[in-house]
Amino acid sequence: MAENKLLSLIRDGGEISLRKQIWLTLQLSAPAIMAQLSVIVMQYIDAAMVGRLGAAPAASIGLMSTTTWLFNGLCSAAAMGFSVQVAHLVGAKEYASARGVLRQSLMAMLLFGCLIGGIGAVISPMLPHWLGGNADITGDASLYFLIYSLSLPAFQMVLLGGSMLRCSGNMKVPGLLNVVMCVLDVVFNRLLIFESETCTVMGFDITIPGAGLGVAGAATGTALSILVTAIPMLIYACFKSSELNLRLDSGSFIPSRAMLRKAVKIAVPMSGEHIVLCGAQILSTVIVAPLGTIAIAANSFAIVAESLCYMPGYGIADAATTLVGQSVGAGRKDLALRLANIAVGLGMVVMTAMGVVMYLAAPVMIGVMTPDAEITLLGTEILRIEAFAEPMFAASIVAYGAFVGTGDTLVPSAMNFVSIWAVRLTLAAVLAPHYGLVGVWIAMCVELCFRGVIFLVRLRSKRWLSSK
Repeated sequence: MAENKLLSLIRDGGEISLRKQIWLTLQLSAPAIMAQLSVIVMQYIDAAMVGRLGAAPAASIGLMSTTTWLFNGLCSAAAMGFSVQVAHLVGAKEYASARGVLRQSLMAMLLFGCLIGGIGAVISPMLPHWLGGNADITGDASLYFLIYSLSLPAFQMVLLGGSMLRCSGNMKVPGLLNVVMCVLDVVFNRLLIFESETCTVMGFDITIPGAGLGVAGAATGTALSILVTAIPMLIYACFKSSELNLRLDSGSFIPSRAMLRKAVKIAVPMSGEHIVLCGAQILSTVIVAPLGTIAIAANSFAIVAESLCYMPGYGIADAATTLVGQSVGAGRKDLALRLANIAVGLGMVVMTAMGVVMYLAAPVMIGVMTPDAEITLLGTEILRIEAFAEPMFAASIVAYGAFVGTGDTLVPSAMNFVSIWAVRLTLAAVLAPHYGLVGVWIAMCVELCFRGVIFLVRLRSKRWLSSK
């Protein structure tokens, strides 16, 4: 593949022109964007399909969305603790050591996925009440989260396999498999959420079977799509990848202390960052919950719709992690800096364009998920507020990905903590009593712009390059 040839220039110390640097960033970003979009599209599918059942079922999923993102973030951070090591080792052309990290990470991540899934299952009956959900949605919300929690071991394997492949330079396979996962999600959801129905196509009556499980069907459909995708993702990472093929040598699957220490050093600050971010989102959910079912549903739909716009930024951030990680592993910090700047610039351009689309298409993006006019009106209003923050949000997302490539996660996580808790939540507490849900989203917009500025300042400082 063309991108592998360019990546080999990084590992071999070859000269890479500015044009090739930009082209490599684009080549790695495109499939990574596809992979990131597929994850949020699955949530969009759940929200859109369940939205057809009414405001209460939609609100039951919306109530749990911030907590599911918290658990997803913890799983992602755990996987990155190992895969960043692989990026460094592949960059240094130490392929046997990279395979050793993959081999040992399989056992560690399976255990972690079971642990966090078990925690989710245990707290699922109480969680909707802790979040301030109304009695008409807590039952469905609890069941949704229970099924989601039981799927976390498989989801952890999807994340591990995908991140290992991306950090080794293979963006296409994880992107393709994540698209397949989305297609499966649509099929399973249609079969499980709704009752059987008959439709007429070209004069023929066709019966579409359905289990009529509602909210539980949405969670089960997503869980099944994850389980099916985990199998080929792991097979490719472990046996088909030219850099990571475990059949090329042998070794222990029991994690070593040295490897775990490195993983913890990378993953713990990232986990803290996710906890800070999602903790703020959960607190925002608690603030929004007393505003009623309409506000909860509008907030949930707007969060999902906005994520369609910022997920390309996370895809470019994945590419930045790979590029910077392999450059640092190869001992080329000057190249790492140039590639980081290119990636951040690309992210800001792409997400600025997505912000324009989001502003113009906001009524359609919300309307697809719900037929309720009141929810659509409120959701459109808050989504358009957020559109103005997308360029600076991109700067923080992609710069963070570049920092992760060097293993620099502690300081950026602290920056996120200060930004979210000192700026967003303080403003939200002041504005929400006067402006309701609109005030919460104004606070979010201001905070994202502030966060982008401080991340650009750190990127320019170059201090992050000394982490490896």
